Amino acid sequence: MAATPLSRWPPRRVDALVTVVVVVLGIVDAWVKPSSGLLTGLPTPVIAACAAGVGVTLWWRRRWPYLVADFVIVMHVVSFTPVALAAAMYTVGSLDRRLKVLVAYGVVGFAAGLAGLRGGLPNAGVREAGYSLAAIVGPLAVGYAVGVRRDLTAAVQARVADLERENLLLDERARAEERSEIAREMHDVVGHRVSNMVLAAGGLAIGASTGPAETARAAELIRSDGRQALEELREILGVLAPGRAAAGPATGTSEPDVDLTRLVAHARERGQQVALRVNGYPETLPLPVQRALHRVVRESLTNAAKHAPGADVRVELDCRADGVHLDVVNTAPTRAPSDDLPSGGHGVVGLTERVALLGGTLTAEPRDGGFLVSVFVPHRRGAPARGAP
Repeated sequence: MAATPLSRWPPRRVDALVTVVVVVLGIVDAWVKPSSGLLTGLPTPVIAACAAGVGVTLWWRRRWPYLVADFVIVMHVVSFTPVALAAAMYTVGSLDRRLKVLVAYGVVGFAAGLAGLRGGLPNAGVREAGYSLAAIVGPLAVGYAVGVRRDLTAAVQARVADLERENLLLDERARAEERSEIAREMHDVVGHRVSNMVLAAGGLAIGASTGPAETARAAELIRSDGRQALEELREILGVLAPGRAAAGPATGTSEPDVDLTRLVAHARERGQQVALRVNGYPETLPLPVQRALHRVVRESLTNAAKHAPGADVRVELDCRADGVHLDVVNTAPTRAPSDDLPSGGHGVVGLTERVALLGGTLTAEPRDGGFLVSVFVPHRRGAPARGAP
């Protein structure tokens, strides 16, 4: 069985051990020490009993360290108990960090040591004085060093605990941000496709009496959007589980679709009235900017189809010298919106955060019975207006 380090013992067990050791050494010392202070000349059992009584007071050295130290100093003059005095000085040094208090106890203890020594040895010289000084200063210094080390250890442990709590909070915040980012990505890339599928299916239900050509075209839209939704969902799941994504062949394209013309044409195929005006060369913009603009237009078209059916939508993209300006405006709806497409609540919030990461701003507000989404993304400082003709 491995021995337990003394530092891991309960404090009261350590105090009991110290008290027993000091009492035993005090009793033994009564027969061998050259001086017994003011009790010199009395029977040895009396001196041993007095030394043992002084040692017993060390049981309360943690509760009343200064009172015990003062008592031991006084009794050191009476019965000369150097072991108990050393233990008391060590306790004061380990519990007090004030230099003036330590110096005061050192001076008083040294004076008491000399007084107790000369009480039994009137001719005590320099050697005895040095012994008395070492018995006082040594335990004080060792106790002070142990106390400082204990304080430093406690401070380090507290700092480590604070860092662990801080890291835990940072991890929780990072996980919350990742969950929010995943929710926005799911809304952006999957919600758009599924909304188109529901709208196309609704068109089939409304126009059930139309010919097979229109039915086939709507079915093809549903099939195409469903396939794109599955591919984009697979890409998101591949980010969450890279091993599973690498296990099978990729079915989607490596570059994201950021062609606004194709996006508007797809909206027109499902029955929306959309006008597109582009000034400049948006294809020369950085890919993150193109992707953000594409997401804004796609979300705006989906929202217009859900909340303003039959409305005219105007998309205006202007690449100017100061930055990129995008406006998506829809008029008032011509028929009541359907309840088949509930809102997830992440669209505008996610787009605002995405544009803000590029240093831009997004404004979404009602306008003349319809709705306006306005985006501005500035150029980097010192960079040319890459979208300008």
